[in-house]
Amino acid sequence: MTTTVRLRPLSVVPEGDDEVLVGDPATGTFVTIPAVGGVVIAALQRGATLDEVAAEAEAFAGQPVNIPSFVETLGELGFLAGEDETDAAPEPAKNAPIQARRWMTAIRPETVRPFFGPVAWACYAACLLFAIGVFVVRPGLLPHPGEDAFVFDDIGVSALAWVPFVWFAAASHECGHWLAARALGIQTRFGIDRRTIMLVFETDLTQLWTVPRRQRYGPLLGGLAVDSVLLAVLLAGRLAIDTGAWAPPGTVDALLAAWVFAKVVQMLWQSMVFLRTDLYAVLVNALGCHNLWRVKSLLLRRAFGRLTPEQAAELEEASEADLRVGRWFRWLWLVGLLGVTAWFSLLVPMFVEYLVWAADGLAEGPLSGRFWYSLLCAGLLLGAEAFAIGLAAWELARRLTGRRPTPAG
Repeated sequence: MTTTVRLRPLSVVPEGDDEVLVGDPATGTFVTIPAVGGVVIAALQRGATLDEVAAEAEAFAGQPVNIPSFVETLGELGFLAGEDETDAAPEPAKNAPIQARRWMTAIRPETVRPFFGPVAWACYAACLLFAIGVFVVRPGLLPHPGEDAFVFDDIGVSALAWVPFVWFAAASHECGHWLAARALGIQTRFGIDRRTIMLVFETDLTQLWTVPRRQRYGPLLGGLAVDSVLLAVLLAGRLAIDTGAWAPPGTVDALLAAWVFAKVVQMLWQSMVFLRTDLYAVLVNALGCHNLWRVKSLLLRRAFGRLTPEQAAELEEASEADLRVGRWFRWLWLVGLLGVTAWFSLLVPMFVEYLVWAADGLAEGPLSGRFWYSLLCAGLLLGAEAFAIGLAAWELARRLTGRRPTPAG
């Protein structure tokens, strides 16, 4: 017990009065442990011997603490440093996701900090309230899927008019997360990934768990802050046209209407707390949950009599916060499926009309110029989703065969 134990560079953040959040920022592994565990880790990081650690832990807890067992648990979590290991973060694997390959720290925190201070957040809130006010005062400016989706008489060109803005809006949303995290000095990863068959921009905010809970809201809401500004700018243009203060060509108003529709659809998606969206992350952080999504699933299985003994044991070990919130969140999740259906109903009319147009063009055969035009438009519009579907099929093949398939050619 006179030996010392070397740990990896761990973060220890208080989570209430009785727990601390311990994690390795380099690997993204974070766990919640009793507060006495934070005392033990702090002593080990200081270089104290196991005897000294045991004495400090007992003084804090008021009873003996099994230090060897705790150290063994740290090893199982990967928190112990290897013999030849340095303090430098390990290089990610070559096959790691894009956002896991390089930390993005080019922008200094002090450069972007003013954009996420109290005054800035007041401006973002004002932009959101302005947008809501415009919709209330001028209901004619509310997005109409059947009308606003198609800017031009040519449906193919109208659909393609969406592509640059949708990708710009998605990228700027993720930049909001990234910049808000950099304002706190947090390292982030940014890249392109997919969810099922949808290609998405993503920001890895794993290191957000290394800061106190109250500081996490900025990066979590940074994307919606950018969305609010962009929506306010678009609506300001539409409002100026609607009131006669601005008289641009009709195409400009049609483009603004289409982009407002796209932005509202994106923001509504992020507002669905029953999915793993930005506001879901805010909810989890505010209520002190640790594994709400898993606990919700286990509680639903128990409610419908499908809980296995192993899952029942897992549920018994869940935190009180997860159980308390999960009791009502599970039903919100079920009801939320209707919300997802309503969200998709905003897009269905547009896609149905576009697919009918494309099918008519392709039906004319390869000898027709419209055939190739329809094929080009469909490829440009659906190319990203087709790529994502290919990635999904690739992963499924890898899982079924138990190995990574070799690319053809």
